[in-house]
Amino acid sequence: MSYSVLLADDHQMFREGICHLFESRDDLFVVGEAGDGRTAVQMARKMNPQVVIMDVSMPGLNGIEATRQILADNPEVKVVALSMHSDRRFVLKMLKVGASGYLLKDSVFDELIHAIQAVIHGKTYLSPEIAGLVLDDYRNLSEHAEEKTTSPLSPREREVVQLIAEGQTSKQIAEALNVSTKTIETHRAQVMRKLNVHNLVELTKYAIREGLTSI
Repeated sequence: MSYSVLLADDHQMFREGICHLFESRDDLFVVGEAGDGRTAVQMARKMNPQVVIMDVSMPGLNGIEATRQILADNPEVKVVALSMHSDRRFVLKMLKVGASGYLLKDSVFDELIHAIQAVIHGKTYLSPEIAGLVLDDYRNLSEHAEEKTTSPLSPREREVVQLIAEGQTSKQIAEALNVSTKTIETHRAQVMRKLNVHNLVELTKYAIREGLTSI
């Protein structure tokens, strides 16, 4: 039996390299490539892949929010994060929104295949470095995990914050999200009130700190 894979990463050369490696597999095939999170969500809805390989840091819509939306549409999809980030903030947020696996981009291809096979069979896969990180922090995280990983912002507000931090205007954001400019201005005001920030610099710092963007 073969399984369909959607690849989401903003680096074209990386996507091409992964796709080339998949060509030697009979059990896995790439049905599509996305260069940003929003495109990944749209392609997942259209192509209904069984597995999504998801980069965490992407422009427009990051991998965390893209994973959240993909799994809201179809909880049966298995998402494997493939990232350069070993920071536990990114790991915990990806796992919290429902990712089934997390491994680093310096992993060998065989490990990626192993991760995909594991999640297809209902298991969770963490690369050794990530597993060690999670286990080391478990005691400290367990008591306050919900407090530390729950955002005061809604999913749409997080999208807006990412796009603002990436330098897009209210008009550009409105076009990207297919809403009015007035709606974006309302979101912006609500976000700044919720976060108690007063300017773009503070808002951008929040976005970076929370992993919404790496700019």
